[in-house]
Amino acid sequence: PLGVPALLIASFPLDPTRRHAAPGPLTDYLVQRAADAYTELLADWRPVSEGLIDLVPGPLGKGGLDGALREAILERLPRTAFLPPAVRPDGTPDSDLPEALRPRDAEVVEGAGGDTVRVLAEVLPTLLPAGLERRVELRTLGVGRVPLADAVDRLAGLEKDPDWWRRLYDSLAGVDPDRLSGLPVPLADGRTTVGPRQVLLPSPDGARIEPEVLARLGLKVAHPDAVHPLLEKLGALPALARAVLTTPQVRGAVAASLDDLGGAWEEDVLDAEELADIVLALVRDAGIEPGDEPWLGALALPDEDGELAPAGELVLPGSPFAQVMREDELAFVDAELADKWGEQPLAACGVLAGFALVRATDVVLDPDELEPREGDFAQPDDAGLLDAVDVWCEDVLDRFPDTPVPPVATELVAVRDLDLVDEDRWPQALGMLARPPLRDALVQPLRILLPDGTHEVVRPYTAWWLRGHPVIDGRRPAGLLAAGGDPLLRGLYEEADATGFDDEQVLRALGVRTSVAALLDEPGGAAELLDRLADPERSVTAAQLHGLYCALSELDPEHVTLPDEVRAVVDGRVEVVDAAEAVVVDSPDLLPFTEGVPLLPVRPALAAQLAELFQVRRLSESVTGEVGSEGAEHDVPEPVRALLGPRTPRSYVEHEELLVDGVEIDWRLTDDGVLHASTLEGVAAGLAWAAGQWPRRFEVAALLEDPSRTEELARDRWFD
Repeated sequence: PLGVPALLIASFPLDPTRRHAAPGPLTDYLVQRAADAYTELLADWRPVSEGLIDLVPGPLGKGGLDGALREAILERLPRTAFLPPAVRPDGTPDSDLPEALRPRDAEVVEGAGGDTVRVLAEVLPTLLPAGLERRVELRTLGVGRVPLADAVDRLAGLEKDPDWWRRLYDSLAGVDPDRLSGLPVPLADGRTTVGPRQVLLPSPDGARIEPEVLARLGLKVAHPDAVHPLLEKLGALPALARAVLTTPQVRGAVAASLDDLGGAWEEDVLDAEELADIVLALVRDAGIEPGDEPWLGALALPDEDGELAPAGELVLPGSPFAQVMREDELAFVDAELADKWGEQPLAACGVLAGFALVRATDVVLDPDELEPREGDFAQPDDAGLLDAVDVWCEDVLDRFPDTPVPPVATELVAVRDLDLVDEDRWPQALGMLARPPLRDALVQPLRILLPDGTHEVVRPYTAWWLRGHPVIDGRRPAGLLAAGGDPLLRGLYEEADATGFDDEQVLRALGVRTSVAALLDEPGGAAELLDRLADPERSVTAAQLHGLYCALSELDPEHVTLPDEVRAVVDGRVEVVDAAEAVVVDSPDLLPFTEGVPLLPVRPALAAQLAELFQVRRLSESVTGEVGSEGAEHDVPEPVRALLGPRTPRSYVEHEELLVDGVEIDWRLTDDGVLHASTLEGVAAGLAWAAGQWPRRFEVAALLEDPSRTEELARDRWFD
């Protein structure tokens, strides 16, 4: 029996049993002719379709004759064109697509869909239709098998119109991207590149620069008609201005823009002017802000004399920084270029239009290491760019004990180029520094991480630098008093005109004193105030001294160093005295005993705190105050008690002549709460003091002198 799918009519010699063909040359000859006939049958079959594959016999026969016939057929079929191609010829005379394929030439693409295979078959005509990968017959015939990735690699160097490539990309949607890394992309300049990575995809929102110009920069821009979402999935980038600007090609061109021979030998290389226009246009369209892309500072731009210089070393004419900079410190960018592009793109490229900030984290405070980094542009985190930063670092280190490991500034924000400001332009410069974003660099304390893991705060670099230079009225701001500032500080500080500069926090950062409270709130402020009070060359009134000591008494004694000398009132004069001799005034009835005694004036409620702060005595502890005369007891009038409240004594002792420790005085309130007085004013003062209503002593005197004024004075108290 025969197992091939065909009817064979032939006269074969039979063996003696007449049941099988007899082996021999005649049988072999007939088998060969039958195989020829079978292959011709398949070759001539029309139409060519996938059904012909079913006519391929398997390798195992049902008998000797069947096996020999199968072997002969399978020997001939690989050279016989009968397999259907993935794309049929369209019947036109110039069509070069085959009508049928020989198995030895045919290939099956593994892992590709029908649409993909049909598109590929337009350039790879030996491909069979998709879906035949598992056909045993094709394996028997030795049909080649091509992974999709290999088929894609064969497209390298292929020149086809962009629409064809787009059809291919559309058919490949959903395929694993790893299998398409070598997918070619047609470019806008007519070339084809292998692999979508770093290819730029044109879009309506993309960079408004001709693809030919971008190609001169070495950029690969896909042909607009071939753009497909698949390309972006495979690593291509939309040709947005920022994406184009940050490509390695543009960065490399900017870095090399100052090379003397940048475009001398290659005709197609952009010159400095062309490159500047391209980069500035990209910066403008991308909305780049100053400091976003610091490498742009290396872009070659013409200065005022037409010479090329790095953008980061030029100043924008008419800008705020140009108005405060010393003459001839830095060159100005070409005026025509500045008019053409304006401030935004030029400042984003590093051209100075205002003060620049340095922002750095985890800065090791080692003066020997704080040097400017080498490079073509100033890096925004380079603390070495700051003027005298090593001296500032040493000042910070002096605050802490020496350690093998230096402290670290966790986040340094500082203003650079302060040393370039003209001395007559500091009012404008300070106004610029007082506004965000520069303000934080001036007023925010700097956090320092110590080797033991603890943190301390120190004065920021910008405030430190400004305090040490004559930036206000031609004088250093530290130790000046803002004109119109706290009157309690007048005479202790030189006054400076800060008209139009009323930001108290900024003035405090500069060291300009504005109020006693702000001074004492600053580290070392109390010591500074006490030092100035101990300076006899500085004038201060008794009223000022009273207010200053009231403010000082509120401080924690542990945070104040005991002074050797203090300012005190001696017999009405304000003098500098030895602190150990001073006495805190805490009781007005003992003032007659203070002749020649240095007094520290303060509110009575704060007397004990001031005495503890300075470790001095109170007046009540220095005078015994024993009454040595006799008097008569009198009740306190009811209107007076109503005026002064429940703490008012019920009675007082009136003396013709009140003697205390042998000295005649007007009144005395003893430790047991008894009031002794010899005059009406003394009675009024004593009652007001005893009741804790000292400011009402004159009102009490009026009531004692004329009780009929009770109603009048009660009505007046409505307005207290």
